[in-house]
Amino acid sequence: MENVHLAMEEDDLYSGYNDYNPTFDSEELENDVDFQQAVRTSHGRRPPMTAKFPGTAIGSRALGTSFGSRVPLVSSMGRPMTGAVQDGAARPMTAVRAAGYTSSMVRGPAFDPLGQSKGPAPPLEAKNEDTPEEKIKILEKKVNDLIEESCMAHSIGALQLALEKGKEAGRKERALVRQREQSGNAEHISLDLTYSVLLNLANQYANNEMYPEALNSYQVIVKNKMFSNAGRLKVNMANIYVKQKNYPKAIKFYRMALDQISNAHKEMRIKIMQNIGVVFVRMGQYSDAITSFEHIMSESPNIKTGFNLILCYFAIGDRERMKKAFQKLISVPLGIDDEDKYIPTNDDTSSNMVIEAIKNDKLHQMERDLKVLAEKYIMTAAKLIAPAIETSFVTGFDWCVEMVKSSQYVELANDLEINKAITYLRQKDFNQAVETLKTFEKKDSRVKSAAATNLSFLYFLEKDYDQADRYADLAMNADRYNPAALINKGNTVFVKQDHEKAAEFFKEALRNDSSCTEALYNLGLTYKRLNRLEEALDCFLKLHAILRNSAQVMYQLANLYELLEDTQQAIEWLMQVISVTPTDPQALAKLGELHSGEGDKSQAFQYYYESFRYFPSNIDVIEWLGAYYIETQFCEKAIQYFERATLIQPTQVKWQLMVASCYRRSGNYQKALETYKDIHCKFPENVECLRFLVRLCTDMGLKEVQEYATRLKKVEKMKEIREQRVKSGREGSTRGRREGREGSAGSADMEVKAVSQSEPKQLSPLLDSGRDSGHSSNSTKGERLSAKMRSLPGSNEPYEASSPKEIDASYVDPLGPHMERPKTGAKRRVEDDDFADEELGDDLLPE
Repeated sequence: MENVHLAMEEDDLYSGYNDYNPTFDSEELENDVDFQQAVRTSHGRRPPMTAKFPGTAIGSRALGTSFGSRVPLVSSMGRPMTGAVQDGAARPMTAVRAAGYTSSMVRGPAFDPLGQSKGPAPPLEAKNEDTPEEKIKILEKKVNDLIEESCMAHSIGALQLALEKGKEAGRKERALVRQREQSGNAEHISLDLTYSVLLNLANQYANNEMYPEALNSYQVIVKNKMFSNAGRLKVNMANIYVKQKNYPKAIKFYRMALDQISNAHKEMRIKIMQNIGVVFVRMGQYSDAITSFEHIMSESPNIKTGFNLILCYFAIGDRERMKKAFQKLISVPLGIDDEDKYIPTNDDTSSNMVIEAIKNDKLHQMERDLKVLAEKYIMTAAKLIAPAIETSFVTGFDWCVEMVKSSQYVELANDLEINKAITYLRQKDFNQAVETLKTFEKKDSRVKSAAATNLSFLYFLEKDYDQADRYADLAMNADRYNPAALINKGNTVFVKQDHEKAAEFFKEALRNDSSCTEALYNLGLTYKRLNRLEEALDCFLKLHAILRNSAQVMYQLANLYELLEDTQQAIEWLMQVISVTPTDPQALAKLGELHSGEGDKSQAFQYYYESFRYFPSNIDVIEWLGAYYIETQFCEKAIQYFERATLIQPTQVKWQLMVASCYRRSGNYQKALETYKDIHCKFPENVECLRFLVRLCTDMGLKEVQEYATRLKKVEKMKEIREQRVKSGREGSTRGRREGREGSAGSADMEVKAVSQSEPKQLSPLLDSGRDSGHSSNSTKGERLSAKMRSLPGSNEPYEASSPKEIDASYVDPLGPHMERPKTGAKRRVEDDDFADEELGDDLLPE
């Protein structure tokens, strides 16, 4: 009861509530001298001091509160009340201790939860890099970095840099091994690092085609028994021997690698056996190759091996085994999910988002590529074996189609039917090809569009433009996004002289397939026909960026620059044409013409002579060379060119007259007389020849002069009579037309209109550069040659005055039709037209 106290009115009911033992106050440990001394020494082993009363600090340590020096109050249990003042010090208020505050203004340090008052942390001790262990670690890290840099350089195509990094890594690794041996740590040499360095170096040697060095590096690894699984590298060595065409040694190393690889690595063994089979094929040992491929097809069948097996059977001519191999090929499982998996089937937003995400991911792209590859191999195999497995290719194709229809590649059956039609075309059986293609008119849209496109092309080649237009429309209706159908439609519109509409079809084809070079080429030709030269130039410049080595595109650019009167640019583009096709006589002749127009006769002569050397039948080149030699006073050399012109055009008297004139100019009058006599025998009514004969006989004092003079008079008289008749006929027709106009002007107009409509139109091909671009220059070229012939050094003989008139010949642009052939999808060109039509072939089938 002595501890029981009565509560007085002035007593604090909560006195002593926050009393606690200050020994557990961790915040004051830093300032507690006794505690710090006890930590450092054995001071803490002394017996503790007793407190004045329970719940207060030891000794005379003061406890302060915010209540100053209030008189302490105790509870009925004897413990101090909260906020009580004991010995002049207030007890702490611990109710807010969790917030990090203290009730004392003097106790402990200020509130610093981040420890900022302590200052920065002391610096870390620097590593001593002079120790052998640190040097070894640094050197090992450098070796790893060099290997990584070598691999990265190879990934970006810097093969030489990759090799240099690999060599440097090898040097550093050897230095590392020596350093470990010197420091007595030889047992800690990293075999993995040595293996990585040697393997990377060998690979880089092989990538740089330094095969002996690569083989030596691989040999070092293979012979070291400390490297596990090094026998696999014999596959790499065998690959090098294949590149060196050392096939027996490659077979040996492949088999050695096969022996060292366990059956647990089944996929690796299959790949090695496939390599062995391919090498046997290259050696021509088809029986051994068949053994390898058959084993693979029985263990783990795949598309490539099945195709190679068919090739081997085809090489040895085994029909039955070809059929069996084809059946195995179309039954190879691809392991590809159905395409329906990627089609949204419900309204579930989350599942649709997942399907949209995986629709074009890399895995799906890989599946599509695998399927395209399989279809390619099956189509190629069917086209290969169809003519060989049966007595006729038709029966063989039918068998292949039946097999494909019963397999997972049902959609390929229609493509095989189209290939059968193409085979008919290759055998010149156009009727059967057309009949086969017409059977697709009621099939699905894709196949129908392909067949109609081919039919449109065939009819266009046969100049049946109505049928070509009909099937082009059919192809477009079946598949509006088929660029081949749009091109064929544009071509049929073009021949009807509707160039603007043709350009629209070509543009639409380009919108559907921006890589369609045929559409771009034809669009450029169409703009050229419309005289929109800048737009045509833009088209061909874009096409040149795609087809860098196309002589046709470069020639069109040269021709456009010529039309734009930029001769230097035209010459530069023609020089690029010559760099691609150095033996093209028409391009050489065009270069000669441009240089001649610029006044550079020597350069023009060089190109004209080269053109004549490659194609000695171009009459324009022959004429220019003959005129050049006459102009340079080398008449003897001009004779051979005019004699060749005589052989090419034996009915043209002007070439024979030029031969005789050259003989006369060179002083060989006897030969000139004989030539004129031969000409007179062939062309007895030629006035020029008779005049030459009269003059020569007179100068040479021959007796035939009177005879030739008489003949000359007769011929001239007949010529005058003929001219009078022609003149009177013209006057009569003029008088009749005048009377008709006076009688009925309206009826005459209608008659003229009807005649003009009934006249047949001559449809020109698509922008023949030689004719189109040279039309304005043709007459000027002829005029230049005529003027040149008139300005040749002459004599005072009167009979030479009219001879240049016979020499004048109209000029035709030297670029012939073969340079104007537009770009097509296939290799063959259209012989009669200059359209870039879609060729029949695999490239016409939709993707």
